[in-house]
Amino acid sequence: MTDSEYIKIYTGGTIIVQVIKQRLEAVGINPVIKDETESGRLAGFATALPSFPEIYVHESETEKAVLIVETVRGEMEA
Repeated sequence: MTDSEYIKIYTGGTIIVQVIKQRLEAVGINPVIKDETESGRLAGFATALPSFPEIYVHESETEKAVLIVETVRGEMEA
């Protein structure tokens, strides 16, 4: 995703990524989830080292999206 208008806002475990994705979509932000492990699995390739999914949003939505990420992380840590 180089030279893109999308900014990575979070990298982490699958469960928290799904929660963040739902919260972003609830406010009208359409995130792009990049998950190399899942992509490889779907293509029939296995990997010994699973990677963490990443969340990208359009640069115009970054500020709002980061606030949502911080809120979700705070809720998960509490």
